[in-house]
Amino acid sequence: MARLRVGWPRQVFAQVLIAQLLITTGVLLLLTGLFLQPLRTQLDDQAEHEALAIAQTTAADPDIAAGLLAGGPDPRGPVQRQAELTRRATGALYVVVMNLRGVRWSHTDARRVGHHVSTDPSIPLHGRVVLQVDRGTLGTSARAKVPLRDRRGRVVGAVSVGIAYSGVRDRLLAALPGLLRYAGATLAVGACAAFLVARALRRRTHGVSVADISALLAEREAMLHAVREGVVALDEKDRVRLVNDEAARLLALDDGAEGRRLNDLLPPGRSRDVLAGQVTGRDLLTVRGSRVLIANRMPTQDGGSVVTLRDRTEVAVLGRELDSTKGLLEALRAQDHEHANRLHTVLGFLDLDMAERARSYVAGLTRARHASAEKFSERIRMPVVSALLVGKSAIASERGVALRLSDRTLLPNGLIDARDVVTVLGNLIDNALDVVGGGRVTEPVVEVEVLVEGDTVVARVSDNGPGVPVGLRERIFDEGWTTKTSPAHRDRGLGLALVRSLAERYGGVARVAARAGGGAVFTVTFPGTFSDAPKAPSVPALAGDPS
Repeated sequence: MARLRVGWPRQVFAQVLIAQLLITTGVLLLLTGLFLQPLRTQLDDQAEHEALAIAQTTAADPDIAAGLLAGGPDPRGPVQRQAELTRRATGALYVVVMNLRGVRWSHTDARRVGHHVSTDPSIPLHGRVVLQVDRGTLGTSARAKVPLRDRRGRVVGAVSVGIAYSGVRDRLLAALPGLLRYAGATLAVGACAAFLVARALRRRTHGVSVADISALLAEREAMLHAVREGVVALDEKDRVRLVNDEAARLLALDDGAEGRRLNDLLPPGRSRDVLAGQVTGRDLLTVRGSRVLIANRMPTQDGGSVVTLRDRTEVAVLGRELDSTKGLLEALRAQDHEHANRLHTVLGFLDLDMAERARSYVAGLTRARHASAEKFSERIRMPVVSALLVGKSAIASERGVALRLSDRTLLPNGLIDARDVVTVLGNLIDNALDVVGGGRVTEPVVEVEVLVEGDTVVARVSDNGPGVPVGLRERIFDEGWTTKTSPAHRDRGLGLALVRSLAERYGGVARVAARAGGGAVFTVTFPGTFSDAPKAPSVPALAGDPS
């Protein structure tokens, strides 16, 4: 037969209820004890003063002192009779009158008259009052001893009065039921309050046990730090309550982020506004450093919020690469059509027996193509940058746009890291081609200038499009802001935001100004990205240069 085991409950609400009941009971017992001790002292003191009043009243009776001086101790004498009358009238345990030698002249037990008292009478016989709880021949009593004086004020004896201590205890015990009723009522109120609190806690914890809560917390921590999405939990004052490893990486936060406000962790900008809920919506785009992030914010019941972050940098890069690939395909398709026309021209020369004309025609085409590529490679010594410009030149040619280098362009082979420069130039050239291409501008032109000033690489891209209004020259660098229709494979409004973010990461700037003659000039600087840089040629500045 299985034994019934009664142990500590597992549910949180039950543990809290029992703990609160035990605490309430303990506090009540402690308070009751702390109350009873002063009460006992008070009752003892009250009994002592009651005995003192009886003793002083007895000692003030002139017949007592006169009887004490008139003769010897007598169990039937006037002192014994008067003392017994006083004892019976007051309910005292005893009233003893003694002379200067401590011999009793009265006692509850008449047989003890004429005998010495059982306690030291020296203090009252010397004129001082004694109040104490002590044990005598009649048991423990609260007693008072006062000097007995004659008509001249001389001490001729003493009066000792005792109040039975059981009487004090009885009064204490009589007060206990009332105290216990109050304590019981308080305990009942505390139990009801504890039950209500425990029931509310049960609803909040769904009846799980403490061990389950501990396991859930451990699992939550493991899950939050294992997922590949960033999670940031904020309170109602935008203080960080929780940040997982991925969110710290995406937002470039240090280890002490928890407990600090967003204003102290992130600089002013769209990223902070998105996390703080000042920008609303689903799948909000933001740029942090060189990363493109998608954020979603969900408010919580306590006024806080939880923000999830997804890294879309690779997707954005792939989208731009897809755009570039489509542009290159269109350029190759156009070149294929152009080459077919040129081959037909060569074939015509050959059919007309004009071989020399055919050779000259082909040589001219070859020289023009080689001169175009050579122009880029001579001024741009970084292969990855010159290759980008050659590819963009083909795309521009297909769109009917003239892409050319400025006279100041000179980029020697000394870039510490060319990837960010390539990203910035690619974005700026794509934006310029979108603005002036497609028949939007007559004789469209995009001009690129890349040069080195000290250890700073300066990149400028200008176009002869409609330009950027003064009121929008800062806003166009915000994440998600665009005037273009987004393609199906990626979102718009990230290119210029990424350009500024990359420039600021190096301590540089990205700005836009008006171009002389109409259009816009975008200037981006990259301090500290070049070493052993030669001086740029001293020639007139690019038209519209804002510097």
